[in-house]
Amino acid sequence: MLYQTPRLESVDHQVLEQINSMRDQLRHAVQQAPMKWTLDLRKALTASAIAASNTIEGYRVDARDVADLMDGEREVEASDENKTETLAYQQAMTYIQSLHDARDFRYSKELLNALHWMLQGHHHPLKTAGQWRRTAIRITAPGDELATDYEGPDQELLPGLMSELVDWLNEGDLESHVLVRAAMAHLNLVKIHPWSDGNGRMSRSLQTLLIARGGVLAPEFSSIEEWLGMPGNTWEYYKVLREVGGPFWSPQRDTLPWIKFNLLAYHQQTQRVQRRVDRSNDCWTQLIEAADRYGITERQTTALHEVAMVGRVRRSRYEKAEAINTQQATRDLQALTKAELLTAVGQTKGRHYIAGPRFPQEVLETAQRHHTIVNPYTAT
Repeated sequence: MLYQTPRLESVDHQVLEQINSMRDQLRHAVQQAPMKWTLDLRKALTASAIAASNTIEGYRVDARDVADLMDGEREVEASDENKTETLAYQQAMTYIQSLHDARDFRYSKELLNALHWMLQGHHHPLKTAGQWRRTAIRITAPGDELATDYEGPDQELLPGLMSELVDWLNEGDLESHVLVRAAMAHLNLVKIHPWSDGNGRMSRSLQTLLIARGGVLAPEFSSIEEWLGMPGNTWEYYKVLREVGGPFWSPQRDTLPWIKFNLLAYHQQTQRVQRRVDRSNDCWTQLIEAADRYGITERQTTALHEVAMVGRVRRSRYEKAEAINTQQATRDLQALTKAELLTAVGQTKGRHYIAGPRFPQEVLETAQRHHTIVNPYTAT
């Protein structure tokens, strides 16, 4: 028996309707936006999701450095261990994103174990990857390694429980909203805890996969991992998992608080992404309008847009974004630096560029425009 999908309350249905509306609006906004900055935004959102999910597990790499690692840059401010964890998660996330429109798709034990290998294979054989754990599992309470927070089901039960979960992923509760099913997939996988390590990231990845398979938004816009990685939200995440899941495998417990927590996450993350899309679109428009005044080429606008939205740009990222060679990218960035639109920071290795003294101030102000995120449960 798995943890069961609960019956939603009327307020939950209202929040779901709001999420559906916002996601539809976001899809239309992204479809109408310039392709160049849309690709930049997708990369930035993926990097933020990876950075946040790894942060929950204690691996800290700035989202901007994650984006650089994704583009092949290795001169970033992170330990070798954190770089390895980041690249492993990127590999798994890239595959998950590619599955959003895969035909003849079915969930399977083999798929889940393969994803786990992508995440944890670099730890093998010290921590067995891609195979169910063969020992008992005990999760310690945050800040107290002697206190048991949760004990997973016996290892002998894992094959049967994972078979049940896979069957449910393919056929169970199909009448439920995809966001609710995705949350329940997360809960059941993290509570089964089938692997010796990496269960949290796998459970969040599975949730992202189900949402992406729902087809409303591109996978990069579907993850709530960035929201979960925010400090206050991470604490609440562990708290609700504790309260709903219980101290040991107990699938008879009420799961509605977990669904409410996830609906809040979906709603607020969608708000955040919509605000970012709006700012990004406005920055792009302002840069295009300022191009003649500052002598900016259309190609160079990409570099300036990256600086406005992220705070910096590297030559390697600009080069890939514009599909140009190293010499062209270097000349463009040098020209922008000479015009004082950019300022170079650092030596040749690891060098990046930030806003210079003549960078259009109105664009920077737009990029830093404040917004308010509402709680749909207190606003309804």
